[in-house]
Amino acid sequence: MAASSGMIEPFEEGQVRLDENNERIVSYGTSSYGYDVRCADEFKIFTNINHAIVDPKAFDSGSFVDIKSDVCIIPPNSFALARTVEYFRIPRNVLTVCLGKSTYARCGIIVNVTPLEPEWEGHVTLEFSNTTPLPAKIYANEGIAQMLFFESDEVCETSYADRGGKYQGQRGVTLPRT
Repeated sequence: MAASSGMIEPFEEGQVRLDENNERIVSYGTSSYGYDVRCADEFKIFTNINHAIVDPKAFDSGSFVDIKSDVCIIPPNSFALARTVEYFRIPRNVLTVCLGKSTYARCGIIVNVTPLEPEWEGHVTLEFSNTTPLPAKIYANEGIAQMLFFESDEVCETSYADRGGKYQGQRGVTLPRT
């Protein structure tokens, strides 16, 4: 379904475990019952330099430092945002759930669990929490999270697109909106 419908672009039919130099990487691509996505090289690293209060209704974009890099160092007990390399177009009869990969979880790096609702479209903004007292590293263009797809035998009554969802069609790392 994903390959023929443009549901995931770019789409990798197999599991990629080596980079172009034959070096081992955190895998991405089709898995047993899902798809392992990559994060792009655009990161927003949270900082409390401005002593702001984290408020989803009035989020201060100055609370982030923007970097473009092949790696992202997340400060201890902090978090960073990134986006997927892949662009998603979720069918009306599918619900998708994003989960973290165990390789990162075993290092104390947690990916926020989030749904992609029927007929949602865009790059997924991912949140990575560093739960350790040490800096933590994540890698761009390597596997970072897994998408699980749940197909219904009927279409939903009201889709994300029908509701005019605020994150519809997002590109790049998208901050909270109300």
